[in-house]
Amino acid sequence: MPGKFEARLAELQLELPQAAAPLANYVPAAQAGGLIFIAGQICQWNGERRFVGKLGRDLDVAQGKEAARLCGLNILAQLRHALGGDLDRVARCVRLGGFVNAVPDFADHPQVVNGCSDLMVEVFGEAGKHARAAVGVGSLPGGVAVEVDAIFAAR
Repeated sequence: MPGKFEARLAELQLELPQAAAPLANYVPAAQAGGLIFIAGQICQWNGERRFVGKLGRDLDVAQGKEAARLCGLNILAQLRHALGGDLDRVARCVRLGGFVNAVPDFADHPQVVNGCSDLMVEVFGEAGKHARAAVGVGSLPGGVAVEVDAIFAAR
């Protein structure tokens, strides 16, 4: 029988991608005490990069939100893997850090990163509410539009 958060994913009709292997010298998740740190996840689906380009030039805010949501699905995949498949060990989403590949005058970074923030609240409810940063950057790996990292408290 699936746990309550797995049941919530099914209710929302959300499928998670495979937890991606790291592309460099780091681990995708690290636990320190009761905290789990998830390395930055880009907007890809099972290794296929999606939403490549800059916000404000190649992509609009709605596409950026979808890119951030995809980052969130990858975060959840890494988190589930780090917790041995048991998302019910999640006590709360503590913090998200969103990086938006944007032209210099783009100013809607918070709206873009809401794509990931909204997902965490949809899945975890009150425990999905978190502190956050949403910043613009000049480039991201593979030219993707968004990257998000996360910190979770675990039981």
